[in-house]
Amino acid sequence: MTSTTTPSRTSIAAGHLAGRVKDAPRALWRGRATDAAWVRPAFLGLLGATALLYVWNLSASGWANAFYSAAVQAGASNWEAFLYGSSDAGNSITVDKPPASLWVMALSVKLFGLSPLAILLPQALMGVATVALVWAIVRRHFAPQAALIAGAVTALTPVAVLMFRFNNPDALLVLLVTLATWLTLRHVEDGRLKWLLWAGVAVGFAFLTKQLQSFLILPVLVGVVLLASPRRIGTRFAHLFGALGALVLSAGWWVALVELVPASMRPYVGGSQSDSFLELTFGYNGLGRLTGDETGSVTGGGGATTGGGMWGETGITRMFSGEFGTQIAWLLPAALALLVVGVVVLRRRPRTDGARAVVLLMGGTLVVTALAFSFGAGIIHPYYSVALAPAIGGLVGTGAWLLWQRRSALWARVVAAVVVLGTTAWSFSLMSQAADFLPWLRTVVVMAGVLAAAALLLAPLMRRLAVVGAAAALVAALAAPLAWSVDTTLTAHTGSLPTAGPAVASGRGGFGGGGPGGVRGGFGGQQGTGQQGQQGFAPGGGQGFGPQGGTGAQGGTQQGFGPGAQGGAGTLGGFGGGGAGGLLGGDVDVAAALVTALQSNASDYTWAAATIGSQNAASYQLASGEAVMPIGGFNGSDPSPTLAEFQQYVAQGKVHWFIGGGMRGGSNGGSSASSEIAAWVESNFTSSTVGGVTVYDLGSASTVQGA
Repeated sequence: MTSTTTPSRTSIAAGHLAGRVKDAPRALWRGRATDAAWVRPAFLGLLGATALLYVWNLSASGWANAFYSAAVQAGASNWEAFLYGSSDAGNSITVDKPPASLWVMALSVKLFGLSPLAILLPQALMGVATVALVWAIVRRHFAPQAALIAGAVTALTPVAVLMFRFNNPDALLVLLVTLATWLTLRHVEDGRLKWLLWAGVAVGFAFLTKQLQSFLILPVLVGVVLLASPRRIGTRFAHLFGALGALVLSAGWWVALVELVPASMRPYVGGSQSDSFLELTFGYNGLGRLTGDETGSVTGGGGATTGGGMWGETGITRMFSGEFGTQIAWLLPAALALLVVGVVVLRRRPRTDGARAVVLLMGGTLVVTALAFSFGAGIIHPYYSVALAPAIGGLVGTGAWLLWQRRSALWARVVAAVVVLGTTAWSFSLMSQAADFLPWLRTVVVMAGVLAAAALLLAPLMRRLAVVGAAAALVAALAAPLAWSVDTTLTAHTGSLPTAGPAVASGRGGFGGGGPGGVRGGFGGQQGTGQQGQQGFAPGGGQGFGPQGGTGAQGGTQQGFGPGAQGGAGTLGGFGGGGAGGLLGGDVDVAAALVTALQSNASDYTWAAATIGSQNAASYQLASGEAVMPIGGFNGSDPSPTLAEFQQYVAQGKVHWFIGGGMRGGSNGGSSASSEIAAWVESNFTSSTVGGVTVYDLGSASTVQGA
């Protein structure tokens, strides 16, 4: 007699799991069962090409933004610095942002060791993940062709290529906001609470990345849920309150930690004047970005909505002009036009329609974020516009597909032709700002645009004309952004104000403006070759601060803005006398003699050195591997430490060297403590020159002879 054994639930589940694991490679390659054979390979090809573009030549930028690289270095060597996002392992002060982006990079450094590649590789992978999410958002309710276009447009946006190869917080911010969009769409599809809870978590960690900028997405997410969720209206509100709770918990634990831990037991909150993260959130990094009232900033904002100022004129055209244009605006007019197309075409769909929800999510994100950037009178840099890239990609992909589906209708062909011709003319205008960069490309784009418009209009006459028109339209739309993107990968970018692509002639003035000092200007930024526009504020190799002028002169040493014999050295512009350094520049070329001095007996001190400004301190810290105190934080205007506190540190033997140079405090209403400290050191200690830099030995009565 043969007995049979009924398999247990556990064995059945294990078998199913084993089957899934075994089939995982096949599922990854095949995708949906209903997809054509080409779809999944095309998707993987998109991600592979994006990865190649974002990783190629990645370490060429060195430490990129040394300000953040130094904080990563500190966090990788000290868990307290990791938790708070300290600029230095001595935990004197934090960076002027929450630390979420630093956590990712510091963990990479812990795994692979300190190197530019270990710092920047996570950023590049975030870019690939963002492109994958844009694909996934569009693909859920549109054809794979639409998703491919959306992903490609996102990947090839020049400012996206720049920021996903750089170590500013924007890469993680964009990834998290795009993830929140995908999660919200999933809730619209099935009404399940878990998707909104996870969306709240994503926005919460986005807040821990770049504070209130992450909340620009909230009106869009809330509006789409209230409009399109399949749940009853009361349940929709209940779910949104649940998501709000998830947001508060995911971000609030760290905020509570910083606010409740006594100031004596944690580093100073960089960027604030009262050692308060809440002040930083609602002031310097929050409402101040809109109003221009940013105490302790380098300078005042743009003022009224039509005013100029150091950050450029505000107004509805800001995203289309100056440096913003060549960073983000190549397909911005097309995206806005296709947003209208999407809304009109899908207006009669049911309330819960997923395709319309995609268009509203992407369109709302684009409009709200662009308006905030356009009218913000405070600090605004062109690279912030990377936040628009996923929305532009999504709208171009969905709108183009909606027109393609209706190509038999005359109105759709006319609209498509107008959008293509408008994009062609706009691309020609933007390319003309860099007249010496691939001049033949303008001819190619114009020819492709005209061919595309004609083929689309005449498509009913010949079946293949529509395909020819679509292909030519892609060339007209993407050729210039591709060229700008490739140029970005081949160029090293350092400092706090990077810009993508070749130098342009119509940039605005201000910190790193694209005027005659070059689009990559700023305090010791890279040299540009602009012909018209306002002079940048001591742009890299430029001639300093002035109104109108010609081409910025090249040079390896910057003129400092302030007293002192030596304004700067290497690629970093000086903002004060005495030492090699700059406020918003790139790495200082630290001489070997100075590195040796900093490392000498460093274990006997909490800080091997102190210097004014985080950018100065960062380069010395990265070069020596020792903690360097950034007096006054990023702008040199934070009251950290006060004169009394610094005197106590010196008396306790915690600081070895004081390095001269850097911006003195007191700017724009900020603290003058750094100026007081510098004056006290200069009056009570003897200076010496080491490696071409003025230093003061605070740990010994003897001086070190320079090399």
